Amino acid sequence: MYNNEGKRSNFIVQGGILAITGVISRIIGLVYRIPLQKKIGDSGMGYYSAAFQIYSIMLIISSYSLPTAVSKLVAMRIAKGQYRNARKILHGAMLFALITGGAACLIVLAGADVMASNIMNLPKSAIALRILAPTLLIVAVMGVIRGYFQGLGTMMPTAFSQLFEQVVNAVISVIAAIYLFEYGTMVSALLKDSAYSAAYGAAGGTLGTCAGALAGLIMLTIMFIFHNREMKKDVFNDNTAKSDSFPKIIRILIITILPVILSSTIYNISDVLDQGVFGSVMAKRGMGEHDIASYWGIFSTKYKVIINVPVALANALCSSIMPSLTSCVEQGKFKLARHKVRLGMRFVMIIAFPCAMGLSVLGKPILSMLFTGEIEIPAMLLRIGSATVILYSMSTLSNGVLQGINKLNIPVRNAAIALAIHIGILYVCIGVLDLKLYGVVIALIVFALIICVLNWISIGRYLSYRQEIRKTFIIPFAASAIMGLVIFISYILIGKAASDAVSTIVSIFIGACVYFVALLLLKGVNEAEIRSFPGGDILAGIALTLKLLR
Repeated sequence: MYNNEGKRSNFIVQGGILAITGVISRIIGLVYRIPLQKKIGDSGMGYYSAAFQIYSIMLIISSYSLPTAVSKLVAMRIAKGQYRNARKILHGAMLFALITGGAACLIVLAGADVMASNIMNLPKSAIALRILAPTLLIVAVMGVIRGYFQGLGTMMPTAFSQLFEQVVNAVISVIAAIYLFEYGTMVSALLKDSAYSAAYGAAGGTLGTCAGALAGLIMLTIMFIFHNREMKKDVFNDNTAKSDSFPKIIRILIITILPVILSSTIYNISDVLDQGVFGSVMAKRGMGEHDIASYWGIFSTKYKVIINVPVALANALCSSIMPSLTSCVEQGKFKLARHKVRLGMRFVMIIAFPCAMGLSVLGKPILSMLFTGEIEIPAMLLRIGSATVILYSMSTLSNGVLQGINKLNIPVRNAAIALAIHIGILYVCIGVLDLKLYGVVIALIVFALIICVLNWISIGRYLSYRQEIRKTFIIPFAASAIMGLVIFISYILIGKAASDAVSTIVSIFIGACVYFVALLLLKGVNEAEIRSFPGGDILAGIALTLKLLR
């Protein structure tokens, strides 16, 4: 049987596999942006980000929720042994993806100019947006296959295809950006508008995204074909009397997808609204399109991309925990569900706290090592906004928990409340206090904090759940504070004898070791918990050798 209980039970390992590849993918995404930013500049990255934000909203509306919905619905049926109905979910979702993904692609192709001008206040980002349009259809189909595998209890296809997708994306993005930037330079000379070189360079970056998605889909298709014979055996041996009709499948998909779409849209639309408000206010104050693009390029590339690397862990664990919780709820195993939520939150916080502390302390040298141009502003953004690593990790995981226990409408309500407050604070910070990008970060902190609070109140109510505080929050924070002090001192001392890059890298390594030791000495984790993590046996062996575990 392809989907065995062992795979389904250890969601931390499955989520950890996805998290590791997810973090690697984010690192690759960060690394390829270094030569990309050097070639097309902050303004080019601004156009790139603007196109991506419109693309992201169209993706959310059309198909972003498909992996979530498919994994949840498949997991529900697999928990009851209904393999034939699970396969029908796949077929229905594929039809849904072709329709919605295709429609989104056509809308973006036809409306790119209107969206770029009226929503993002960066008209030339339409060039990059058109190149992104076919990606909407590709990702929709890819999401269905990933969701099906996740519902079966395996994250491996998602993990490996995600990694392959990002590698192809990185290579093609840089190469295409170089060639299209040169072409844009010729267009700029012809039209006497220097912004075209950056805009075409950004389009080259988005071409890599489309190529990467296509490569990921090809890999997933090959993996699906390879495993299809084994999965068909489960379908053939399925003796379930109850068979879902195709209209019922479509109806269930829509009912499941709509709340997730609304929640995801509200949760992610803040980026688009932030840029829209920022661009509108700055334009009224006389700032030109090129400068607005440069500012947003700083925020999206030198702050947001770095912050998103550790948050990838929560995204991965969310994908892993949701079908696992759905299976528990379907079988009435609420005690096990609470245990999984508790373990998942602890795992995420053990990673999020040191990442936030590290970015706060070493943000500036990390930025100097990676990027050219303006460094002071994004360094301050990281100091102010490093807490969002913790808050976004919590809010992402809590959204997955609520969706996993079939409370699909609750994240929608909570995100809507948070978004309304977020927009008010954003306008005050930018329009009244003139805090520019700092105001955007402050508003995002409030947004994530409100979602966290509301979600965990809801989880406590509907799952009779209470989060353990000491080992989940206090000890990781204390261990991170110790780590922060050590890396601050080590960076200064090593910097007197070595280059900035060397002192930064060595300090990060020292910090990781210090955090691990501090976490164990403060009894933040025990041996069994360490062994449940990916690579946990190796870590437990090291800890036992050093007599850090008792």
